[in-house]
Amino acid sequence: MILAIDIGNTNIVLGCVDKKKTYFIERLSTIKTKMELEYAIDIKMVLDIHGINPEKLDGAIVSSVVPQITYVVKEAAEKILQKETLVIGPGVKTGLNILMDNPAQLGSDLVADSVAGIAQYKPPLLIFDLGTATTVCVIDEKRNYVGGMIYPGVNVSLNALTANASQLQGIGLEVPKRMIGKNTIECMKSGVLYSSAAALDGIIERLEEELGQPATAIATGGLAKKVIPFCKRNIILDDDLMLKGLQIIYEKNCGNS
Repeated sequence: MILAIDIGNTNIVLGCVDKKKTYFIERLSTIKTKMELEYAIDIKMVLDIHGINPEKLDGAIVSSVVPQITYVVKEAAEKILQKETLVIGPGVKTGLNILMDNPAQLGSDLVADSVAGIAQYKPPLLIFDLGTATTVCVIDEKRNYVGGMIYPGVNVSLNALTANASQLQGIGLEVPKRMIGKNTIECMKSGVLYSSAAALDGIIERLEEELGQPATAIATGGLAKKVIPFCKRNIILDDDLMLKGLQIIYEKNCGNS
């Protein structure tokens, strides 16, 4: 069993995982000013809550899209586990064939999502990760990463709406009572969630047209649970896709998980 950590712009996702299962998934706020000791305390507390002894973990792996704190979190994990932590980057074996103009530009989070997707689902694949941004990984029938999409995430869109419209107040993303809102709050909730769901449905249709065949659609990320229920297309919800991908990459490089 290993500790897998994904550092995103809004949240840090961490969990313990092995070949058979994911034991837990927790989220911490991404705070760029935190020191190594503060993140070490956070990690230790999460492990304690779930009754996991750090000494029994084989190691840890980190993927990150926030370079400022990548090695702060790495060192924090090493402080708790007393074992070297693998960071996804140049030189790390992933087994993913990336057909991009510059493969090095592909975020380590998308690499982990894709590695897990290929291992678990039938290609071609469309993998949606709903976080600060919504990203789409497109994997063809030969298991090649052929490209993708990035567009503003649900909360980014909602925050932009409330920040730029003086009469609209901040709201949460609770499920609206109905699609046709009867007041401003209902209209905003409905608009944000249903437009996000419709975007996924429409993107799947258009990407399948470009691929020339049906694809398996998968959704992961912190906001996936809120949006997927409103989609008309069949989209598989996989909360721990990222962690499973990190476990596979760890095994390819360290071979002792």
